[in-house]
Amino acid sequence: MTPAFALGDNVVISPRDQPGHVRTPCYLRGRRGRIIQVCGAFPDPELLAQGTLGIPYRVLYRVAFALYAVWPDYAGAPSDDLIADLYEHWLESEEKHP
Repeated sequence: MTPAFALGDNVVISPRDQPGHVRTPCYLRGRRGRIIQVCGAFPDPELLAQGTLGIPYRVLYRVAFALYAVWPDYAGAPSDDLIADLYEHWLESEEKHP
């Protein structure tokens, strides 16, 4: 399985509202982040929660978000990041979001 994104790529988390067992936090949807690790392919947890085998597998990424970009009132250091593990089907190319 070939990952759609690479280390250092900027991405936007899909802003969609999806019912059910979703592993992507609402507070990250629509936010911009940066790929800091490609973790590999794993069974889709959203499908596993429905009692299936989680196929097709999904590529999992570790994504860094500037805390001030997630929470505009954040008063910590500008270099502080939030790190989240997110599956590829929730990530969009930053180029689609000018």
